Amino acid sequence: MDYLSEIEGKQAHDPMFLEKMKESSSSSSSCLCVPGPVIVGAGPSGLATAACLKEKGVPSVILERSNCIASLWQLKTYDRLRLHLPKQFCELPLMGFPTGFPTYPSKQQFVDYFEAYARKFDIKPRFNETVSQAEYDPTLGFWRVTSVGVKGKEMEYVCRWLVVATGENAEAMMPEMEGMGEFSGDIRHTSLYKSGEEFRGKRVLVVGCGNSGMEVCLDLCNHNARPSLVVRDTVHVLPQEMLGTSTFGLSMWLLKWFPLRLVDRFLLIVSWLMLGDTARFGLARPHLGPLQLKNLSGKTPVLDVGTLAKIKSGDIKNCCCCRYVRASRA
Repeated sequence: MDYLSEIEGKQAHDPMFLEKMKESSSSSSSCLCVPGPVIVGAGPSGLATAACLKEKGVPSVILERSNCIASLWQLKTYDRLRLHLPKQFCELPLMGFPTGFPTYPSKQQFVDYFEAYARKFDIKPRFNETVSQAEYDPTLGFWRVTSVGVKGKEMEYVCRWLVVATGENAEAMMPEMEGMGEFSGDIRHTSLYKSGEEFRGKRVLVVGCGNSGMEVCLDLCNHNARPSLVVRDTVHVLPQEMLGTSTFGLSMWLLKWFPLRLVDRFLLIVSWLMLGDTARFGLARPHLGPLQLKNLSGKTPVLDVGTLAKIKSGDIKNCCCCRYVRASRA
């Protein structure tokens, strides 16, 4: 391959390259020349990138700080989680979901799909390697990527291309709030929440009304906890399905024929007919439509999977900010 020959040529003829390699070998870290890209992250994007590269005959190395693929899905999600979008919008390139999977696969089914995907394309990430530094070396014309293993051993990878696939939700944002130190109950981020079973019979305050916060409230209700929801800002709540199909799929189809603002208006009219005026229950809508708001700010509308009915019935108290779960003693 041309890029492999380029690396070998630099190794053989470039004195600066040889000097750099001597410096690396004399330090505590090992060095590996990668004849292709280094991919940081073994989540959906990292796996898909590696598979597409392999189909083109380009090898790659995936570095993953956790001990498994799709670690966010496997380690930091609650048990009842299912895809909120139909499976055809969530499949990775070159391999669809099994035909027997439901429209909205469960968390475990989604993880099984990732593992089957990795097996099919023979993707073998280097687990428990945390990238601590990545720097483009203009002298060499290559990237120098340093990772740290579980025992503190450093490894340096020299590659022509670097792909960062670490995701947008990999790091939990836990706010500091007055009174947290004196509170005797449990305080946790939703990435540590698994099931409402452990909160059975307790009063629980959920801060944040995004998709995770709303579904955690529903899960708490289903386990006979007594949740209250703190709503910090305006939010668009849409039914998961409308007119017999998924709201997301219908939106994507309509956008092929109509301008975004018209599609937004349609979504809001149908949502009002199906869900009523959500502002009556403390869930006021933003001035911008759901799709326009997503495009401008990245804020995703909530796809209701049953939480709104619990709010209307009073099973979930709306306390109308940062997301965490606070459980008080019963």
